[in-house]
Amino acid sequence: MRKPSEKIDVKPSLVTRLLYPRPMVLITCIDSSGKPNIMPVAWAMPASFDPPMVAIGIALTRYSHELISKTREFVINIPTKELVKHIDYLGSVSGKDVDKFKTSKLTALPAKKVKTPLIGECVAHIECEVASMLDTGDHTIFVGRVVAAQANRDAFKTNYNLNKVKIILRHEKRYLTTGRYII
Repeated sequence: MRKPSEKIDVKPSLVTRLLYPRPMVLITCIDSSGKPNIMPVAWAMPASFDPPMVAIGIALTRYSHELISKTREFVINIPTKELVKHIDYLGSVSGKDVDKFKTSKLTALPAKKVKTPLIGECVAHIECEVASMLDTGDHTIFVGRVVAAQANRDAFKTNYNLNKVKIILRHEKRYLTTGRYII
């Protein structure tokens, strides 16, 4: 075993960078008329096994924050490396100004339990109804109760087949993907 390395102090404003790289997801949500929006998010995580819940963090200034706050639902869509250019584009424009499904040419598919659509090109989808919202300063943590989930047949059984599925990770302003197992 290696001897512990010398530690440096990290500014509190930089601690989120200690938690990267993180998996990227695409959040879909809708406005009150049913118009869908897409937002890339790196702040997503499991929150409970029983009942199944997940959490996403969204900045107060984002259009998706407004939509999820009002409609109280969202879908977490899991993209793979083939969608990395879409992630970059979707994070650079606002759904207030642009129909992101139309301009990105991604496919909106009906969800099973919520009104918010799925992204057909993604490998998996988690449909959520907002169970609670936690104000954490400049972000809100939306805790979603999972009401349905789907995955591509060849990509998932009880875990992802990482030989076939290359999940996207974000590190600063760059992206990488899952690699090989080390143990």
